[in-house]
Amino acid sequence: MPSLSLTNAEAVVAEELFRDVPVIITDGLIAGVDDPDRDAESIDCRGLNLLPGFIDMHIHGAMGIDVNAANAEGLFEIAKFLAANGVTSWVPTLVPDSDANYARVIASIERLMEIQIYQPIAQAVGVHYEGVFANEKMCGALRPQFFKRFTGTELGDIPVLKSGVRMMTYAPEIDGGIDLTRELKRRGWIASIGHTKADIDTLNNAFDAGARHLTHFYNAMTGMHHRDVGVVGWALTNHEVTFDIIADGIHVHPRMLEFSCRTKSPAKVSLISDSVAPTGMGEGEFEIWGEKVTVENGRTRNERGSIAGSVITMRDAFNGLLSIGFSSSDVSRMASLNPARLLGLEADRGSIEIGKRADIVGLDVDGKVRLTVIGGRIAFDAR
Repeated sequence: MPSLSLTNAEAVVAEELFRDVPVIITDGLIAGVDDPDRDAESIDCRGLNLLPGFIDMHIHGAMGIDVNAANAEGLFEIAKFLAANGVTSWVPTLVPDSDANYARVIASIERLMEIQIYQPIAQAVGVHYEGVFANEKMCGALRPQFFKRFTGTELGDIPVLKSGVRMMTYAPEIDGGIDLTRELKRRGWIASIGHTKADIDTLNNAFDAGARHLTHFYNAMTGMHHRDVGVVGWALTNHEVTFDIIADGIHVHPRMLEFSCRTKSPAKVSLISDSVAPTGMGEGEFEIWGEKVTVENGRTRNERGSIAGSVITMRDAFNGLLSIGFSSSDVSRMASLNPARLLGLEADRGSIEIGKRADIVGLDVDGKVRLTVIGGRIAFDAR
């Protein structure tokens, strides 16, 4: 693998913005910053802002392909699309389904992880089960007929990858929910609270049992009132928990997006796409999870009238936070470093620092992706 020198760009390096700094890549790793290597192949990045590659830990599909229905080839196509949109790592996310289909999709993700090592595509790093143990009254677009309750053995019955991240979005108030939290922690899962109406006592008990994160903040959870703290108020006032949020301007109003991210601080917020299969396909009618979903003016709507995920990319989320006044270094943290930290991958990726993977995205002044480097290989180049 040839050494590369990304030159003449602005770059967010270790959360600081530098101008005209060369980033040197050797053997797939960042080997130097602001230290020219005359032997490296020079890539002129003039006019670009170099950022750590985006990490999307909540994504259901794109380009007409749904993770729940995909084979390895379909997942590969999603990963190519993500790379072209600046995503360098992702966590395929499953909605509630049959155990047989879980097993089939897990096998497909395993196959993708075997072949992706040799390909400059967004790298799948694990699996995220959303809503297997959810509150039926907060199901959103999920299918409650596949929801489970926890009696002590159900988690062990869920297919998992041989290696990689394991993340579970669940409601701690379901029968056995606190015991489930403990079991998730014991088995090394990331326990993320979501699709929930839990009261304060239950949330505190879940916290004590190991839950430290919330999924798609504001959505599918109780809001905040001055006499009823709700899940939202609990999260904002518990300084040890983090949350992720959908920054499409539809799931959360931009003013509330700014309020929550500034209140919690950019150090404790992660951006997600929560994108579904129609992402990248334009407007129209689509079949997702056994029902018709329409996409109109950037908004998804299922037959029950609920929002059914988003059709944005992490690039859109990044630009959305910039548009409401956050700095590129703060948004980069929310789009890359914080997800890496939550997923336990911070030592390897999430920032442009010597010794980390060379996962880099270059955005132009209009916020469009012009260059994506994954593991030191050029995955997308539209300079």
